[in-house]
Amino acid sequence: MAPHIAAQGPVTVRMFSQRLSPTPRGARLARHLVLAQLDEWGVPRDSEAADAVAVIVAELAANAVTHGRVPGRDFELLLALLPGSVRIEVTDTRDDRRPPGARDVREPAPLAEAGRGLVLVDALADRWEVVDRDPPGKTVRAEVDLRSGCRRD
Repeated sequence: MAPHIAAQGPVTVRMFSQRLSPTPRGARLARHLVLAQLDEWGVPRDSEAADAVAVIVAELAANAVTHGRVPGRDFELLLALLPGSVRIEVTDTRDDRRPPGARDVREPAPLAEAGRGLVLVDALADRWEVVDRDPPGKTVRAEVDLRSGCRRD
């Protein structure tokens, strides 16, 4: 006899998506939009999860602007509120400059002026990966788990 699996109610996934100009202004706007959206979804701006998501978005958007920029093409931000976590995806259209994966991130030299963005992502995200995109490009996807008490319902 097969084990009985209890039926679960519908799972609500909330999504927010925005194309942004590959400029420092677009990267800053991504961070502000994410904080506003999280707050609207019940994840307070002053929560640990919102802080982590904001830093991850800021770093990934800055990388998309700095390393993934293709003239005339925007980068895309996707934010999803999943059961128990928040997923962040930042997609650019450049496929010749792929960042290292989660297991390959290296600490920069102590006095280096760059190279800390993915170190921060690695430290703050519960999971993250780099995925190829078709048409050309890449998506960096990260998830931050929502701890109990970090949502207003």
